[in-house]
Amino acid sequence: MHQPLSSIMSEDWAAALAPVEEQIHAMGAFLREEHAAGYRTFPPAADIFNAFRRPMSRVKVLIIGQDPYPTPGHPMGLSFSVAPGVKPPRSLENIFRELVSDLDVPRPTSGDLTPWCR
Repeated sequence: MHQPLSSIMSEDWAAALAPVEEQIHAMGAFLREEHAAGYRTFPPAADIFNAFRRPMSRVKVLIIGQDPYPTPGHPMGLSFSVAPGVKPPRSLENIFRELVSDLDVPRPTSGDLTPWCR
């Protein structure tokens, strides 16, 4: 039996993703098989749904990206975010450059985008 999506993400995200819940469970099963075979994936399993833990009703901006981060400490389950103390990859530097240019705000000092979620 699969755990309900609401146990790994907020209730409103779970409801929105309910139509694809079986595919999400299938992806989880695939990743567990890969891990059992000795393969590593990023982000760590505990961080895969980081972006969906905050209630959808509180989301103001959604940054979607596909940027392969094969390095431990880079992927955090938030698009483009890297762990504190990890040098931001070029894609995130590009986002920071646009942020500074467009909004005339100071460049963020960390590649960890978790504070942006708050």
